[in-house]
Amino acid sequence: MVYQFAKVDPRIVFIGSDLGPGVLDGMKREIPDRFFMEGVSEQHIVGMAAGLALSGFIPYINTIATFLTRRCYEQVALDLCLQDLPVRLIASGGGGVYAPLGPTHLAVEDLAIMRALPNMAVLAPCDAQEMRRLMEASIDWPHPMYIRLAKGGDAVVSNPDYGFQIGKAILMREPDTGLFITTGVMAQIALQAIDQLATEGIACGLLHMHTVKPLDDAALLHWFPKVDAVVTVEEHTRIGGLGSAILEFCSDEMPEHAAKVARIGIPDQFAEQYGTQDTLFAHWGLTVDALCQTMRKKLQKG
Repeated sequence: MVYQFAKVDPRIVFIGSDLGPGVLDGMKREIPDRFFMEGVSEQHIVGMAAGLALSGFIPYINTIATFLTRRCYEQVALDLCLQDLPVRLIASGGGGVYAPLGPTHLAVEDLAIMRALPNMAVLAPCDAQEMRRLMEASIDWPHPMYIRLAKGGDAVVSNPDYGFQIGKAILMREPDTGLFITTGVMAQIALQAIDQLATEGIACGLLHMHTVKPLDDAALLHWFPKVDAVVTVEEHTRIGGLGSAILEFCSDEMPEHAAKVARIGIPDQFAEQYGTQDTLFAHWGLTVDALCQTMRKKLQKG
């Protein structure tokens, strides 16, 4: 999509970090002056993108999520966020995607450390179709942006009728007693949990927060008073991500509702297993059964 946008918008530049041969070959051939593959040098490409942004371009950087966050955090903070520049960080392999490669490649704290930076928007689309709508919305966003991608090929659960606006959550299922709030591909697991709970007579909804920052405060203010339990679900450490952001908002704006919240996420420890992403999901408790059990318990306490 970067290539398609670049063909009609001369401001758009692509910068990659050792992504291998064949990536955006068409753009490399047709627009070589706006295509850069810089090798294993993530700190460099962030600084390079900052310079291009200061010159009027809109750079899109793409590389592995852990390298784009941990490895060049200082450059992201000082070169991009301090200057409030419109650079888009497209991070491949969020969460447990790179499960076979172990903890060095698992981006399980990326949302937290990006969310901590002033001016940085943090997004995690639920599927490829929503990513297309996100990309369209990203072009004229005036600030830096971190976009977490999944493995690709995930089931499409979004709908173009929902629309897409940065900072605005999408209600995928209207709640009755319980509400799941998700980001990224966890929307897919939550929808399965909702269907399972429905067979038990428990009617739950789903609020998909593709944007973790800026948080959709209005959606939270609207839906929290209408339900008895809220379960947040994220493929991310329970520290500092979506669930933390929602509890922080509750503490500041509606403390009387904070007790409704239960958080499902990755434990505060490095991965102890290798395998597939689904293997780690089972190990971490990011499963349909775990979501159902957590919602049942929260409703019983309510």
